[in-house]
Amino acid sequence: MLTLADYTALAFFAVSWLGYSWLLRGRTFFGRTSLTHAMGERRREWIYNSLRRDLKMIDTQIMAGLQNGTAFFASTSIFAIGSCFALLGATDKVSAIFADLPYVFGGSHVSFELKVGGLAGLFAYAFFKFGWSYRLFNYCTILFGAIPMMRDTETDVYAAERAAERVIRMNIIAGGHFNEGLRAIFLSIGYLGWFVNAYVFMATTATVVFVLTRRQFFSEARLAIMDVSPPSNLHLSPIPRDPAQNGDGDLSGRQ
Repeated sequence: MLTLADYTALAFFAVSWLGYSWLLRGRTFFGRTSLTHAMGERRREWIYNSLRRDLKMIDTQIMAGLQNGTAFFASTSIFAIGSCFALLGATDKVSAIFADLPYVFGGSHVSFELKVGGLAGLFAYAFFKFGWSYRLFNYCTILFGAIPMMRDTETDVYAAERAAERVIRMNIIAGGHFNEGLRAIFLSIGYLGWFVNAYVFMATTATVVFVLTRRQFFSEARLAIMDVSPPSNLHLSPIPRDPAQNGDGDLSGRQ
């Protein structure tokens, strides 16, 4: 069965997961806005920009891309769950392999099956998050279809903004569930350390949480979407025409 070190590592895993989720619910960390919150503002900009164009093919393509990405991860989670059940049928073979590896404390068959069951539970949680996110993105496309055309927006700006806010809220909620499912997938990498031993489990969990925190608050991707002033050497003036191609056909050197 599981040892005290296993229970300690499992508790550390749960606390790390909950702590990281709580951290992302706040708006700032060390005075820094998270990548998730910053992208929420960009979603808002995108939807409000769509009010200014009648042809919304670009917006529908973005919606389709969000749905397709969610569907991909939902399908991947199903395959991962099936792989976990297949692994349960090969417990004896896996135990024989672990027995020949150094620093691997395989334990009993029961403990191994419990660990595999926990891994399957992680993937099942991810699947439900991705499945719900896919459905919410589907609702989002319907709400987006209710956004008025540009001429109607100019007639009743208040109604157009209310329609846009509905799309924004639904899109942010769907994106939040997608991120939670993706977080479970990332943390399952740390969970794999438990198959070595409890101490490796805690180390891999801490490493994954550290990497995710860095990406949210200290990554180049975060800086890329933040509002920053343009560099001083950026010139927005028109590019000068080639003197050889002026209107009268004379070269600039001619007088």
